[in-house]
Amino acid sequence: MSMDPTSGEGIGNRAPLKPRPGFFSDKRGGTAIEFGLLAIPFALLVFAILESCISFAGQEVMANATDDVARQLRTGQLQQNNVNMDSIKTAICNRLQIIVANGCPGLFVDLREYTSFADAATAGFTIVGNNIQLTQGGSNMTFQAKPGLAESINMLRVFYKWPVMTNILEKQMQSFPDGTTLHFASVTWQSEPFNDN
Repeated sequence: MSMDPTSGEGIGNRAPLKPRPGFFSDKRGGTAIEFGLLAIPFALLVFAILESCISFAGQEVMANATDDVARQLRTGQLQQNNVNMDSIKTAICNRLQIIVANGCPGLFVDLREYTSFADAATAGFTIVGNNIQLTQGGSNMTFQAKPGLAESINMLRVFYKWPVMTNILEKQMQSFPDGTTLHFASVTWQSEPFNDN
């Protein structure tokens, strides 16, 4: 039998098989395993970014709606005899419907007159269970919509129970036991000297 001078192996024979690598040094399928390990954290990161961005956009739309309605009250476009809880909610909801469900479920509005800006600064709220409880000076208040007359000091507070869409993030973002988080906007102003009629 002749020999191959370069390899020293027999030409007619097959080359000897190299030993197969062990389990831990075998690279076949490594990409699939790495993807499997990284897919879940990557998906969680993407969902967290999307959830945060949508929630932030909802908060900004609500803040803009609150500013717009407050400006109409401040300048006398919306006057005391034309304002009630339903009209204020409708005015804000019409501006929110670009990003929230039809009818704005979870929308709460409080509009009231104060004797001074210092008095308005004592207005607060707490979350009790699934409810928003208004407070001022240690006493509880109910939601109302009563703007003052010209040159009066007023505060408009808008609350929205925003649904958290990603179940995994619900526990980190929720403000209420029902899985929603609170969006809040407030504007305090002194009305312009418009005609009260």
